Amino acid sequence: MKKTYSVSGMTCSACSLHVEKAAKSVEGVNSASVNLLENRLVVDSDDVSDDRIRQAVRAAGYDLVLGDTPRGGASLRPMQIRLIVSFAFLIPLMYVSMGHMWGFPLLEWTHDPANAGIFALVQLCLTIPIVIANNKYYTSGIPALFRRAPNMDSLVAMGSLAALVYGLYAIYMIFSALATGDTAAAGTWSMDLYFESAAMILSLVTIGKYLEARSKGKTTEAVRKLIDLAPKTATVLRSGVEVIVPAEEVVVGDLIVVRPGAGIPVDGTITEGSAPIDMSALTGESIPVVKNSGDAVSAGTISLGSFTFRAEKVGEDTTLAAIVELVQNANASKAPIGQLADKVSGIFVPLVMTIAVVSGGVWLLLGEPFTFSLSIAISVLVISCPCALGLATPVAIMVATGKAASLGILIKSAESLETAGRADTILLDKTGTVTIGKPEVTEVVTLSGTTEDLLLIAASVESASEHPLSKAVVTYAGEHGIVPVKAQDFVSVPGRGVSASVNGKICYAGNAAFMEENGISFTPANMTGTPLYFASGKEMLGIISVADRIRPTSKAAIAGLQNLGLDVILLTGDTKTVAESIAGQLSISNVIAEVMPAEKEGKVRALQEAGHHVIMVGDGINDSPSLARADVGIAIGAGSDIALESADYVLMKSDPWDIVSAIRLSRATLRNIKENLFWAFIYNTIGIPLAAGVFFVPFGWKLSPGFAALAMSLSSVCVVLNALRLRFFTSEIPTTSKEETMKKVLTIDGMMCEHCKMTVEKALSRIPGVVSAVVDLKAKTAAVELSAEVSDAEFTKVISESGYTILSIK
Repeated sequence: MKKTYSVSGMTCSACSLHVEKAAKSVEGVNSASVNLLENRLVVDSDDVSDDRIRQAVRAAGYDLVLGDTPRGGASLRPMQIRLIVSFAFLIPLMYVSMGHMWGFPLLEWTHDPANAGIFALVQLCLTIPIVIANNKYYTSGIPALFRRAPNMDSLVAMGSLAALVYGLYAIYMIFSALATGDTAAAGTWSMDLYFESAAMILSLVTIGKYLEARSKGKTTEAVRKLIDLAPKTATVLRSGVEVIVPAEEVVVGDLIVVRPGAGIPVDGTITEGSAPIDMSALTGESIPVVKNSGDAVSAGTISLGSFTFRAEKVGEDTTLAAIVELVQNANASKAPIGQLADKVSGIFVPLVMTIAVVSGGVWLLLGEPFTFSLSIAISVLVISCPCALGLATPVAIMVATGKAASLGILIKSAESLETAGRADTILLDKTGTVTIGKPEVTEVVTLSGTTEDLLLIAASVESASEHPLSKAVVTYAGEHGIVPVKAQDFVSVPGRGVSASVNGKICYAGNAAFMEENGISFTPANMTGTPLYFASGKEMLGIISVADRIRPTSKAAIAGLQNLGLDVILLTGDTKTVAESIAGQLSISNVIAEVMPAEKEGKVRALQEAGHHVIMVGDGINDSPSLARADVGIAIGAGSDIALESADYVLMKSDPWDIVSAIRLSRATLRNIKENLFWAFIYNTIGIPLAAGVFFVPFGWKLSPGFAALAMSLSSVCVVLNALRLRFFTSEIPTTSKEETMKKVLTIDGMMCEHCKMTVEKALSRIPGVVSAVVDLKAKTAAVELSAEVSDAEFTKVISESGYTILSIK
């Protein structure tokens, strides 16, 4: 049982590790995962009460409530106020304390040792507001020390507090010296106050935290946009009257009225009317899809027309809610590559505090003044940055999953994101993946009787089957005026064929193996499509060839996968002849054909046993065993429940190029994580020794606490900004990868609205050889890209059948 909690009080990766450890310590908790960027804790437990988990987390010094963190920019406001207060007092403090070194005016009085007391008190008065404004570092960091769970706030608190305490001690020594008339000693102490160091540490760390928070906000932008897709209200028909109610009050069975331009609040089925639906925000599909009565609609999409639909999934059950949950769960998961950073973060803060004490002590033993040794210790404390280590992996994962969601690519976990980036072999199911998945009859061969008799038997037997090949035969027969008769005793043999009684006689329809199993003699056909054999009793009636059209982007996608260094294999249950024909058109050299659905999983396992990292791409229904077996399973063609369950990636569009985009994004994310980890480790590896004074003796390099604080602040910001580069990832097909196409422009009369546009585009796209068709309503034209020659007569026929008239073709 999984529950999500909002956690308050976390500031760095050490905090997230403490929260995870506290949650896991509760008996009955199976796993716990913290998302530091969203302050979310996801707990998988055996029905452990919220109070027990809350008590454990509170004992660790943090608080939590059930549910997600409210999203928005409100949390930045307190930090903005802290920032304004800090710099409002830091600027005059720096002017007073350091201005004389740069020759600034109005500071002559600070040179007089007799004014040392006033000089010190002025700096203290300017420092106190900065300390009060940033007291969060003390209220969080110091209690964490006593709990033996120090975090980044502990480092900042210790560093600034050491400077403050020394400054207060210096004030005591100044007034003691002045009381005895020793103005020279007072003047010396006034030069070692360290108030500006404390103030600068607090102010610069705060500005770093502010920039980091703003950058983090951009990483969660994609999730916020998804959440904001669903409208807040719905127009519901109740007792025949339209009533506007909050979307959360819609219940299953409600009839909802949708107007042009309105968002769809819940999932359901259209009961009246039709309209083009803009699904781009949900699936990334740029062209609106026409939905008619009986078609399903999803929450978060935009209607370009009017219709009424019945609510079927509401609240947390909608497709949009499932997508949001999927993205958030991926953000909360951990990639294996980040495990080293997590282990280092767990011991980082105590290790740094030890190094700071040892460094200061060593320099004291070497004879350096106490102020020098203190400066070294403070610099070590404030330059160390556990946040850069802790953010390196999760911030890249969050940006990548959000970007993927905006492209219609759903990623279930950080582990699958990393694994996809390391894959070397990809298996592609043929039907519905590289082909459209809507087979069409291409050839009819009659061996006995008339063609009408063959089509009647074929349509009657196949009408009870849900198989795509069966539907193609039934559709073809209907187009030729054949009305099937009701078949009896229907039997389906998966992977083979079907049989049924037609007019009192057993008839068979299926592949060659099915005919052999039933003792029917035949001559194997050599066709470019899939041959379906039909027999009445033991007599062969004929053969119908059914072929599936290759998707427009399949060729470019295959080339893209091969350019990524992947070994591409076409895996299909179709005949070897058909499979090799499709593979030849797509330049695929490896083909595994005539494989039953249950056997596909074995093919994946065999490749894994040979040492390959395998990606399997299928439709997520009959391919679910192989999708689950593969190192990474990719379900193409939109979110059935089984696809979400079996696959690691779900492609909402049926576009093969999204496979290339998914793998490219995975590799870009993996590269980004490595860059972040390298920066985080190298920063601390160089920064801590530099602050500890290792380079002081040979080169004279010494880091002041102020510069150390600035470096620490910028380190986290750099990691977040580097991850944000993933927002600019593009999935466009390179021009060099696109098929060479011919173009024609059709001028069409009769198109008036978006519905007309959708109808014409759909009709044109069905013509063999048409790669794409884009209608311009204003110009009354359709721009058509072709991969093969299509006659003007064919265009005229198709457009006329759709109810429009072609005026010219250029």
